[in-house]
Order: sequence, then C-alpha cells, then structure tokens
Amino acid sequence: MKGLVRGLATIALVGAGAAQTGAHVFQREGLSSTGQPAVTREVYDRWKTELSNWGRWGQDDTLGALNLVTPSKRKQAAALVRDGVTVSLAAPADFQKGAGPSGVAPYELVVTSRGPTGAGDRMNIAYHGNAVTHLDAFGHRFFDGRMYNGFSWEELTKSDSRKHESVYDVRDGILMRGILMDIARLKGVDYLEPGTRIYVEDLEAWEKKAKVKVSPGDALLVRTGRWQFEKRNGGPGKTFAGLDPSVIPWLKTRDIVLIGGEDSQDATPPLPGLPPLAVHDFCLVTLGVHTLDNADLDRLAAAAAARNRWEFMLVVAPLAVPGATGSPFNPIAAF
Repeated sequence: MKGLVRGLATIALVGAGAAQTGAHVFQREGLSSTGQPAVTREVYDRWKTELSNWGRWGQDDTLGALNLVTPSKRKQAAALVRDGVTVSLAAPADFQKGAGPSGVAPYELVVTSRGPTGAGDRMNIAYHGNAVTHLDAFGHRFFDGRMYNGFSWEELTKSDSRKHESVYDVRDGILMRGILMDIARLKGVDYLEPGTRIYVEDLEAWEKKAKVKVSPGDALLVRTGRWQFEKRNGGPGKTFAGLDPSVIPWLKTRDIVLIGGEDSQDATPPLPGLPPLAVHDFCLVTLGVHTLDNADLDRLAAAAAARNRWEFMLVVAPLAVPGATGSPFNPIAAF
C-alpha cells in the first residue's frame, strides 16, 4: 500500500502547481453549462491521478486538506465574529419512518428511565443517507478498495487503536472560515428545481455578487433551497439539485478543506457512466476533503443576507468515535 502512495505522490499536484494544473485541466476539457456536459468516465478516472492530493502531506497523512487549516486560518476565522450571533446548520431530527437508509427512521429516541428525580434516554441515529446532518470521514467511501491517501479499506477495521481515516481523526474539531454560496438566491428563486446542476460559472457569479472569494483552507457551503422545496411540496423530490462534476478541478484549484450542502453535494441523477455521487466521493477519496451532508442552510442564508456578509466562522465538532465512518453533529456558524 505504501508503495502505491509513493508512486502516486510523484504525480500528485502540490501548492501553486496544483492550482495551475487544475485550471489547465478545466480549460482543456472545455467544461461548460452550455451543451452536453463534457465529463465522461474517462475524464473522471484521469482526474483521479491528475488532481490527486495523495502524498501531498506525507504518506501517513489521514487529515487531508484539513492540513490547510493553520493557526493563522483559525485566527482569520475568529476575527469574523463581530456580532456574537450563532446559527445552527443542523436539520431538525426526523422521527418519520422511511426518511432514513433502507426506509428506517433516521432518529429513534428511547426513554430508558423516568421518574420524579430525573429521566434518561437512548438515541439511535442512522445518519448516512439524505436526512441527518452529518460529517463523512474518509473511511466512508472508497475507489477500488482504497481510501484517501491509498489506505486499504481494511485499515479501517483493524483492531489497533488508530482506526485509519475514521471520524476519530477529526476529534479535535475544525474551526475555519466558512463561505456560503446561495445559488437559489443567485437565480432569484426560493429553491432550485430538483435535478438542477450547478456549474463553475454559477460559483464564480456568486463570488462576484457577494464580493467574497473562496481561498485555501476555507469551507464551502452551497445552498440549493432543498428544505424550502420539501416544505412546499410535502417532501423530497425524486432527484436533488447540486453540483455538476465539472466543478471538480475548480474545487482542487481553490483548495477547500470541507464542502457542505443540503444533500450530498451532487446533482442527481448522475451523468451517464459516472458514480451516483461523483463529486462527493471524489472529494473524500481523491482530494482528501471532508463532506458535510444534509445541512439546513436556510437560517444561515437569512443571517448572512441580513448582514450582506457571506463569510463567517464555522465550527465543526463531530463525535470522537474510533472506527466510525462519520458522525451526526450540529455545525455552528458565528457572525
């Protein structure tokens, strides 16, 4: 396995060279929202090498792009707290059967004791899927049996205490600069219709409109208005609005450390020949970028719009569970 990582490290893109090459790939493929999307399986598979962050921070690294969250980036994020106002990004707990994986209820609350002196309970949370706000660890998704940085999927289940690339690696939490891109607002609608694809042109149009630019070490949150759609239509649609795979080189160039959305980032249905979660999985496995799924960004959007300020301090604190492939949690933005 280490030999594999060493081999890939020689062709991994690092620093400024990564940004230049990522932009070159984007331009060469001629990706655009006009006409038929140009991302084929051949292109996607080639990007796994050309845009890889494997080996960039060492052969044993399990943090990935979180290495870019330096003390200076944390100070930059903390300086964004001016009003002392906090906003939760967590979707409310859903106890309805059918909303979670395999038709189960995402949350189950079991009262274990009750009486005049107190009460106790137990929560069961099926957090992977499209209902629960959660952080995905690198051990959640694999390409050809390999996690980020070339570790075998079998590393995650070893009996030693390290538990390669589980959510336990993020137990110290992440404090970073967050940027919200409200693409529904950009389009002048309350929500994007299910299946709508978001392209680089949209992301950069938002940067121009909001006068904010995504930089290395930032978290990128993309609002589609999913929850507004569900409120008005009595539940989720058959597909989701989200990112088109053509944004992948742009994400590499900008060196984000976390990507979040109101579903699993990807527009669905997937492009022919590509994995169902092409952007989501590429971030986790190839870029070493953690994903925040099923965030509720409506209140955050309202708070940002009221201040006309689309950057904020973001705090991500997953549960410290060795071996877990992710964690439900309550992300907090502070203005």
